[in-house]
Amino acid sequence: MIAGGRPLRGTVPISGAKNSAIALIPAAILAESPVILDNLPELSDVNIYTELLTELGAVIERQGDQMKIDPTSLRPVPMPNGNVKKLRASYYMMGALLGRFGEAVIGLPGGCNFEPRPIDQHIKGFEALGAEISNEYGAIHIRAKKLQGAKIYLDVVSVGATINIMLAASRAKGATIIENAAKEPEIIDVATLLNAMGAKIKGAGTETIRVEGVDSLHGCRHSIIPDRIQAATYMIAAAATRGDVVVDNVIPKHLEAVTAKLQEMGVHIYEMDESIRVVGQPEYESVDVKALVYPGFATDIQSPMTSLLTQARGTSMMTDYVYSNRYKHVPELLRMGARIKLEGRSAIIEGSKLSAAKVTATDLRAGAALVVAGLTVSNGVTEVNGVEYIDRGYDFLVDHLSRLGAEIWREKL
Repeated sequence: MIAGGRPLRGTVPISGAKNSAIALIPAAILAESPVILDNLPELSDVNIYTELLTELGAVIERQGDQMKIDPTSLRPVPMPNGNVKKLRASYYMMGALLGRFGEAVIGLPGGCNFEPRPIDQHIKGFEALGAEISNEYGAIHIRAKKLQGAKIYLDVVSVGATINIMLAASRAKGATIIENAAKEPEIIDVATLLNAMGAKIKGAGTETIRVEGVDSLHGCRHSIIPDRIQAATYMIAAAATRGDVVVDNVIPKHLEAVTAKLQEMGVHIYEMDESIRVVGQPEYESVDVKALVYPGFATDIQSPMTSLLTQARGTSMMTDYVYSNRYKHVPELLRMGARIKLEGRSAIIEGSKLSAAKVTATDLRAGAALVVAGLTVSNGVTEVNGVEYIDRGYDFLVDHLSRLGAEIWREKL
């Protein structure tokens, strides 16, 4: 529940990156001794992974934002159903188990349902490394007598496929070259962990990644990078409420695309070494935004940004070149009085004053968009349902926004 119309003011700390954590946790099982992850976010996806690894025999210890993963007793137990169905990123278990044991049985993953995201590039990579793959009763069976390094060209830039192939290739024989690789900071984060575990990976963050396979990996300690998507969402919320917020514990370079668009709208932004101050203004100019792969404007920020663009004068256009159907938040924004027209991959957004309404989140980032929209409404209370999606990517959201001055609360069921 959100009673909006209050400018956000203060400082908000940013957690470890969700998109890193969901890859780093399975990466840890490639080691043969304990791995410690620091700056771990408190998210439902992380909790599901904890249960998954426990089912496989790993010993997990959680203390605050730290997780210790002991994979010593891990076994490649088939996981056709259960928790893998709840988690899109459970596909990282394929590459991790394949790398360590040469086999994996994983149910087709779940998660947000805004658009089908095939795993064909993952499969292509595993097959190139020597794995045989079959789909049996809705589960992917992956087996390899021996993983052999290979040259793999990804037909589309895919973060998931890039990471999954890195995981398996780190334990393959010989060299693997991944071309047309994704460049996201989270990929660098995973490569940093793997290298600390004894892997030999070069080029992470560029379009060509080279992996020299090693016989074994060992435990280490690793601190997860800040969540750039969470940070961008708070930046957008600060702008939308005409507030003054310092977004702390960030890497400003990871947010350059968002910062540039906010400045283009007229938002005042001040960058420091590990924080960004966002000062909202009374009026904003309309802008055109293109969601692209990194280092472009992140598709994960498209939904919250759409809510902000309703507050700009004139007509803005949002075009998503990553996921063409990531607009399930738009019908809900229309219920709040937004003037948005969808044309193919684009949303044409007319500046408008939003009103309180009862709306439903259909996926993680759509939920964030509805929260941003609700914060702008000065009359009435906006009710956002489907908060379980929001909990997948934003820890302590209500607490953080409340400390910034928002009137927001969860209704007890």
